[in-house]
Formats: sequence, structure tokens, C-alpha cells
Amino acid sequence: MIARVVQAPMANNQPAALAAAASNAGALGSLPGAGLSADELRARIAEVRALTDRPFAVNLFAPPYLDEDALAVVLEARPAVFSFTFGVVDAKPFREAGVVVYGTATTAAEADVLRDAGVDAVVAQGAEAGGHRGSFLDGFPLVPLAELVPAISGVPVIAAGGVVTRDDARAALELGAAGVQAGTAFLFTHECERPPAHLAALRTYDTVVTDAYTGRPMRAARDEVLQALIDGPPPLPFPQQRRVSAERGPVFMGGTGARRAREQTVAELVAELSA
Repeated sequence: MIARVVQAPMANNQPAALAAAASNAGALGSLPGAGLSADELRARIAEVRALTDRPFAVNLFAPPYLDEDALAVVLEARPAVFSFTFGVVDAKPFREAGVVVYGTATTAAEADVLRDAGVDAVVAQGAEAGGHRGSFLDGFPLVPLAELVPAISGVPVIAAGGVVTRDDARAALELGAAGVQAGTAFLFTHECERPPAHLAALRTYDTVVTDAYTGRPMRAARDEVLQALIDGPPPLPFPQQRRVSAERGPVFMGGTGARRAREQTVAELVAELSA
């Protein structure tokens, strides 16, 4: 299945119930598994299944950050979709188990690697996207979504980055995308339960891509905390830098479309993006 609207997996920024709410509204909800133990992930999958009988995705980080025990849990649980970012995961055992596989690319070259690895669809993460960059080849390029989507060939594309309204979704589909993925827009839904400070930061500050927070490039609000980290010493490798950053205070991830996002229910947002 290639979903028309996907709720982006947002590790440490969403409850498991958000995935169920998105699926119940007609999108493909996503459960982030990165950072969870195998037992924790198994429990979160069970929580989502108790709240919806519709398809949903489970997302993990790829090698070298992959937790093999968590990967085994996903294969055992057989969600409708398995998605991954930061690299390449062998798609074959999942496809043989009837699980659809999505990989994340930030360049056409990365999409070619994922296509050749057998994924069913590529999530094209444009420069506008919030959160961590999914780059895994050379460097951490920032290719605008309008350039990235048409540059990918031979595999269905799900466009991600700056998608918060029906016009954004329509523009992505007109570029040739089979569907869209939204993350920042879902941060503003009531069911995501983000603290008011997070939404206020995304409304107040411009966003910037930096590795100062976790040691790996990600897009977040350039508030005083993040600016101090940027001005500080070079970051430790990912994910060790996050422990250093935690001493400074929270940093609020989000994409370039945050100021256009509205506080609303998940059902209202899915209806908007699907219109």
C-alpha cells in the first residue's frame, strides 16, 4: 500500500495514540520505535492495535543506529508498513512477510540506493522537513522538495517537507508524488499533546538545520537554547550529544511550514490534506 497521507514518525514528540488517531482518520499513522527497547516497542504496537483496526506503520533507525532486537519485534508484529531512516535496511524479509517497506531519502542518489534495495516506496525528505535529516550517503544535503520529488525515478514517492495544507499536498502530487507525509502539521494537533512552549517556539522563531543538538543534523526552532548550542563547542557524535544538550533545556523540532500550521484535531488535518 502506498498511502496518500502519512503521519510522520516523531520520536520523543508524539504519543503512540497519535498513530492510531491518524489511521482512524484515514491516513497512515506512524509509530516511532527509535530509542525504545524491544519490550517497550512491543507494548507500543499493542497499544496502537488496541486503538485502531486500520493499517499503521512502525519506524526505526537504520544501521549503524539500528536495534536488531527492535527490528525483530517489527517483523514479528507485522504492521502494514515498516519504515526506516538514516540508511538502508534489508527489505526482503519484511516484503516476504507481507509488510510494505518505506525508506527515507534526501537526494535522488539515496532514492536510487533504496529502490535497488527493494523498498516499495521512498519518502522524499525535502530541505523543508522538521526533525532529523535522513541522509545516509555523502554529507547532509538540503534539496528543496520541489527539486527532490521529480528527480526520483523508478519507485513511488511520498513527499515530505513543508506539507501542512491541502495546497501543499496538491503541489506535491502535481510534482509526481504518490502521497505526502506530514510531521510538523501533526505536532499542532490536539492529540499530539505537545506542550504550548513547543508550538510557541515554532511560531516565534525561524527554524534552522544544525547538528548542535544531537550530533546529527536536524531542523528545529532557533531559540536561545539552540543558539547557545550552535555557538558552543563542536557537538559530540550522535546520539551522545543529546545528553549534553539536555542540560541546556528542551529544543523544539519542526519544519519550515510551522507558522502556517493550525491547532486542530487529527481528523480535521487529515481531511485538509486529503481534500
